[in-house]
Amino acid sequence: MTAIRNTLAALALGAATLTGAAAVHAQTTAPAPGQPAATAPANATLTVRQIYDTLTAAGYRNITEIELEHGRYDVKADNAQGQRVKLRVDAQSGAVLRSRIKD
Repeated sequence: MTAIRNTLAALALGAATLTGAAAVHAQTTAPAPGQPAATAPANATLTVRQIYDTLTAAGYRNITEIELEHGRYDVKADNAQGQRVKLRVDAQSGAVLRSRIKD
């Protein structure tokens, strides 16, 4: 009976040691070189704030009505010439797909 208890104790100690070592390894393992720690999905939709910032950087002002529809944003803004335009913006890249002057 003592031999069985000693064997079980040794197995429990070994399992605890392996579990602890695995936890330490998981905490100290760095991502592979050239790989970001966390990546967004390839088809991630940009937020309204990201669209606003992208359009502002491209020279658009007075940006209003940013609405997500069918994988794109419909936006109303003033272009660099001060004309009111309606934009269609790609939701994944932020690229302006179409710009029409509003009447």
